Order: sequence, then structure tokens, then C-alpha cells
Amino acid sequence: MQAKLPHILLPILILLVAIYLVTSLPNRTQQLFDGKRAYQHVLAQTAFGPRTPTSPAHAQAILYIQTELKKTGWQVELQKGEKLGHTLINLLATRQKDPPLLLVAHYDSRFYADNDPNPANQTLPVPGANDGASGVAILLELAQVLPPDAPVGLVFVDGEDQGRIDGWDWILGSRLFAEALPYQPAAVVIVDMLGDADLNIYQEKNSDPELTDSLWLTAKRLGYDQFFIAESKYRVIDDHVPFLEKGIRAVDLIDLDYAYWHTLQDTSDKVSPQSLQIVGEVLLAWIDEFDSWK
Repeated sequence: MQAKLPHILLPILILLVAIYLVTSLPNRTQQLFDGKRAYQHVLAQTAFGPRTPTSPAHAQAILYIQTELKKTGWQVELQKGEKLGHTLINLLATRQKDPPLLLVAHYDSRFYADNDPNPANQTLPVPGANDGASGVAILLELAQVLPPDAPVGLVFVDGEDQGRIDGWDWILGSRLFAEALPYQPAAVVIVDMLGDADLNIYQEKNSDPELTDSLWLTAKRLGYDQFFIAESKYRVIDDHVPFLEKGIRAVDLIDLDYAYWHTLQDTSDKVSPQSLQIVGEVLLAWIDEFDSWK
């Protein structure tokens, strides 16, 4: 009987070791990014109406973002401040102090659809399904699937999209956030206008070259190089600029080849869950590699 005991214990020991490894070691592939689930966040935001600063829909968007983040265990801090006499509200979601990587999206939509082909529409607010809601949706889905130890903070900025309007300017919320940032993160990634069904993400010319190369290499490794096009095309004033001005490496992921930009046609039917899926998968894989190159 005693000679057989080790043979009985061996499979039990193996099972216990396996359970320990599964439950104790970080599992960075446990959850997968779901573009369809991200798209539901686009629908929720656009259902509020245009999220122009100080509007009821704007307040609903803030509450929605807070609620969704808290569901997935993130600590959420509101940052209120003024720029050009306007009160702005940014949101920062963290799981650790001073995360070295910040992902940033703007949640406001534009006061005026001044690119609309119909002049009668040009004084009406933009629905902002792609320009605003898509970036927020990607971050909210990442909030659900990122492992607890991911070195990431999620930032939702206000007042990005109001340039060329009297009394306003572009990227006010990110300027407020960057100016108040008490530490120097290793990298910042802007996620903006990435839901277009015809997804073409070119390398933005102001962006940090090393960050740009690393993201595009990850996209190529995943087979998405037809969507992450390894060519420079635009130089954009976007939410990465205030971080670059502080000497923080930053990159702007944006698809500006979008026919409905700043028009009343920027609606949820123009946003593709598959495009959200592609961007989300690239970001999730890139974040998993972040510690190895930062």
C-alpha cells in the first residue's frame, strides 16, 4: 500500500501546481477585445445626443463613462478646470499610481457641423459617433479586458473639438490635463476617429517616431498592415500635442480620411465594429509588449 501512495499523489500534485499557475501568474490573454461590445458603447453615447460642452448629453456621457469604468474595477478621478473661461471636465481611470502608459480619447462632440454640405446644417451640433464616441468606446472596452497589472491609465478629455469657434480653441481638455500632470509617463497614445468602416490609419507626422514604429510593427505582426499604413500623410493638432510640448513621447492614432467629419452624417451607422476590433486588438497586443521596450 505504501509503495502505491506516490503514484496516487503524483497526479494530484500536478493538478495543484497547474491550479496555482493559472490563478497566481498574470494572464494577459485571458480576455479578448470585442469590437461588437465596443460598438454598444458608441450606440450608448450617441443616444444621449451631441456631447457638446455643458449640454445635458455631455453630463450624461460623463456619468456613463464613470459608471462603466467602475463596473470593471477602475478608480475614476474627475479633473475640473478652466481654459479660455470655459469649465472643462476630464476623467482619469487608474488601477495603480502614476501609470507609465496613458491612453487618451476625447468625449466631447463639436458645437457646429461646419463641414456639412448643406449650409442649413452648419450651425447644428455634430452627432460625433466616430469623432469622439469611437475613441471612448475603444477605451471602455480595453478597460474591461486589460489585465489588472497592465501599466495603463485611461484618460477621457473634454473640449478637444471646438477650434475655429469664437472664444474656443482645439485640445483644451488635454492642455488642462497635461499642465496638471504631476509625473512624466513613458508614453501617451491618442485614440481618435478610428471607427470608419474604410479604416486607413496613416502615421501622423507630429507623433513620436519610436512609438509610431512600435505600434505599426505590432499591427503588421497581427496581419493588419493594410489598415495601419506605414506612410506619413497628415500633421494634426490633436490631443498628443500638449504632451509632446512637455517632452512626453506621444503618438496620435487617427483616421482623417473620413467623409463625414464635422457633418450631421457622423452617426453610429458610419462606425464599424470590425474597425473597432482591429484597433483594439493592436492596442491590446502592443500594451502586452510595452514593458519590454519602454
